[in-house]
Amino acid sequence: MILINLLPHREAARKRQKEQFFVQLGLSALLGGVISGAVFTWYQGQISVQQERNQFLTQEIAKLDAEIKDIATLQAQIASLRARQAAVEDLQAGRNLPVYLLEELVKQLPEGVYLRSMKQEGSSVLLNGTAQSQERVSELLRNLGNNSPALTRPELVEIVAANAAVSGKDARRVANFVMRVTLRRPEAPKPAAVPAADPAKPAAPAAGKV
Repeated sequence: MILINLLPHREAARKRQKEQFFVQLGLSALLGGVISGAVFTWYQGQISVQQERNQFLTQEIAKLDAEIKDIATLQAQIASLRARQAAVEDLQAGRNLPVYLLEELVKQLPEGVYLRSMKQEGSSVLLNGTAQSQERVSELLRNLGNNSPALTRPELVEIVAANAAVSGKDARRVANFVMRVTLRRPEAPKPAAVPAADPAKPAAPAAGKV
């Protein structure tokens, strides 16, 4: 017996192909949406992590800025304290300069030379005096230039011959002079060095128990 299929099989096959196509299209769209959502979520997570890092860095930078300001303030305070210390040390060093100067002049002043006035401006000292002769003035110049550790670079500004009354009507020929000399500040005493232990000397034996 011969069977004949009178149904429209071609239309049914096309219908099945369309249905399969739409199913595959829907699955592809769904899969694409899932992948896009996963990628979007991952990027959002990375952005959130980077934002947290940026916020942390901003906070740390603000802390460092505050510390830098504190350090700058401390440095300014240290510089001010050092300036005050230097001023105090300078005052302490200059407090005894007049006594130091007079003591040194007494040592270097030759016999027959007399000082009438003395004026100090910083490290420069102007001496005004009288000598029995010009040779005495030269001797004073040599003493101040070679023998004095405190007075250096003596310079004769002026020397004038004059008459000085001795007693009654007697007069003596003298030399009035003006001299400039530089005062050198005394060096601060260095701290005494602690004697080092002699390695050749044996150490004292420790006391033992009886």
